[in-house]
Amino acid sequence: MEAEFLAIQNNLKEKISCTDSFQMQNLKTVAGVDLAYWKENQKEFAVCCIVVLDYATGQILEKQQFHDEIKVPYMPGFLAFRELPLILETVKLLQIQPDLYIFDGNGYLHPRHMGIASHAGILLNKPSIGVAKTYYRVFDAEYSEPEQIAGSYTDIVIQGEVYGRVLRTHANVKPVFLSVGTGICLDTATEIIQHFVTKDSHIPAPTRLADLETHTARRAILG
Repeated sequence: MEAEFLAIQNNLKEKISCTDSFQMQNLKTVAGVDLAYWKENQKEFAVCCIVVLDYATGQILEKQQFHDEIKVPYMPGFLAFRELPLILETVKLLQIQPDLYIFDGNGYLHPRHMGIASHAGILLNKPSIGVAKTYYRVFDAEYSEPEQIAGSYTDIVIQGEVYGRVLRTHANVKPVFLSVGTGICLDTATEIIQHFVTKDSHIPAPTRLADLETHTARRAILG
């Protein structure tokens, strides 16, 4: 299974684009994607929630969810294969096709640049961004803390290549770890994430709202 997944990642990574495939003035709708897990009768389940927002106003335009059993065991570096089946089924339920997706996870910040944001963005043929709350250490590389000022950042450079960005969205609050998925450059991704940060949270609104939806959905499913 791991050899098969590795071959798929190595094939798909050639399709990653770290340049903008759209113009900012045409960005109207953005979706946040997140999953929540639980176990039941020795089986693992998850629910995927997608929240679509209006880029200009931040208004919620649509929410969808889908839950199912997780069939793929956890393997470091291959998280996308666990989550993609649920994500793709949830996307099918959307009435609005978002212009861009933001995932709670990584994209280019991955040993083969194939985190969930890259893998899903390629399959969906949409620009995508990964925003993680914790640091995924690639090749044992460390990062430098940005200044304790909102909007400050440091780039994550591994073997001479920029893999992602450590972004301080609020002053004196822990940073988020931002990386390109596909169809976007890191500076534009940073601009979009900053646009969606509110005073309520240092996490951008699309993935924060998707995260809240997963907890609500999980409680409802479990009764």
